[in-house]
Formats: sequence, structure tokens, C-alpha cells
Amino acid sequence: MDAGPNERRAVAAACAVASERGVRCERARVLHSASNVLVHLRPAPVVARVMTGTAALHADPGRWLEREVSVLSFLAPSGVAVRPSSLIAPGPYHQDGLWLTCWEWVGDHKRGGLEHGPDRLGRSLRDLHVSLSGFAGELGGPLDVQREIERLQRQLRPTEALSRQAIDRLRTRLLALSAPVFAAPLPVQALHGDVSLGNILSTSERLVWNDFEDTFRGPVQWDLAGFVISLGARGADRAFVARALEAYGWADERALAPFVEAQVLYLEIWQHYDAQRRARSQSPSTRVGCT
Repeated sequence: MDAGPNERRAVAAACAVASERGVRCERARVLHSASNVLVHLRPAPVVARVMTGTAALHADPGRWLEREVSVLSFLAPSGVAVRPSSLIAPGPYHQDGLWLTCWEWVGDHKRGGLEHGPDRLGRSLRDLHVSLSGFAGELGGPLDVQREIERLQRQLRPTEALSRQAIDRLRTRLLALSAPVFAAPLPVQALHGDVSLGNILSTSERLVWNDFEDTFRGPVQWDLAGFVISLGARGADRAFVARALEAYGWADERALAPFVEAQVLYLEIWQHYDAQRRARSQSPSTRVGCT
């Protein structure tokens, strides 16, 4: 993968953290670059996940990453998720302005997809939730998630593409979801927080869940809604989605509707925020080296 400025910065930060702790990093390779940059610190069997875009999602990224480390350390014996590395503490680390964590290299893999079939995908999420149900450590709740979304919405500014009225409507929609989603009187447990096929790693032997930086304690409906959205985005038809939910053990897709709406709204607000953030970083007044 050709490295751009974000990738080069992420690689440099990951290698600095590794070398300072005695881990060899001679042939670092970018495995994936989107909201996070995943760096394989070859020849060491360690992968650093460096927050680039997603740090803006949280007012306190370090605290959210500490929760992720706690959850994944708890899950390590189960094998359902990526494990902390035995060569370096998982972190979190703050290096050169970037937050990152370090994990065990799972071996050759690809991202999860519909080819795994609805039964296997549904059971994989169910196995994850069963394992997470025993986690008793400190986590945020649904209202913390709502506050994070509100924080992003408040930072939106009117532009040609987004009017003040449209910004206000986003807030109105979010407030309308408080009762059915964020303050819903439903059983809660530790969740992944960002369930999508892109956060499943497929090896020759198993499916492994990855990227728990959004973990919180809430209703399983939140993760199931993300699951449904991701399946649909990959092209799954209604029969596939229904079969996957059945394999999980969930019968009523309609009960997920407000949670689907909440996650769609979260994504919409994030996309507006990210677009404005990128535009600001490229404006003549903020571009590095401009006079």
C-alpha cells in the first residue's frame, strides 16, 4: 500500500513507541488505512492501531482506549477478538500527537464479508456477546454515546452544503431518539460498540473481532443495529439479514428500527463534521507552509 502523509505519520509514531520499548520494527507495513491506520511492525508479530480520523469522535480518546484495552484483555482467553501482544503492553500510547494501541498479529487474514454466510456471521456476533456478558469493568453507557454525538453536532457550522436549519434538524432528530435508544429501559451489557463486517478479521481458522475503541455498556440492540446496517451496505438481501439475526438468536428485526436510525444519524453527523474538519485543514489560512 502506497503511504500518504497520514500513513507515514502513523508508521513513524508506531515505530517510535515500539523501539522505545525494545520491539524491533524494521519493515513496518500499513495493513489498512481509513479512520484508523493499522501498522504491522514487522518482523515483530505486533500490529499498532493508530487513531487518525476517529480521535475526533471522543472528547477523551485516552479514556475510551483504556476501556478498549480492558475489554480486550478480558476477552483474550476466549479467542473471539484480537489479543494484547505478549511483546509490548497494549497501551494506550500518545506519540507525536497520535493515540495508538498495540495488538497481537493474527496472521494472514482478510476483512469479513458476506461470503462467510449468514449463519457463521450471526453466530460470531452471538459468541462475542456471550463472552462480553461477563465483563464487569468500568465502561460508559448509552448516554455517554449520546453526549459524544451531541458534541460533534454542536461543532457543525453552516456552509453551502449544510444550512443552519439542517444542523438544527440533526439535533432535533437526536433528541427524539433519547427515550427509545439512549435512555431506553432495556437490559445492558458490555458491547463492541461499532459492529461492522469491516471490524471482523477472517483467518484460515476463525473469525476474530477487532477495533473496540467504541466499546460501552448498553442494550445488545445497538450492536445488532450496526450488524444489520453493515450487512445491507455490503449488499445482503432481507433473507440474508433475517437468517443472520436468526443465527444470532434475534427474532424481531423491527425492534431494532430506532437503534438503526440512531446509528444512521451518528454516521451522518460524523460525515458532516469530518468534511468540515478536512475543509478547514486545507484552507489557505490553516495549510502548513502557506503565507
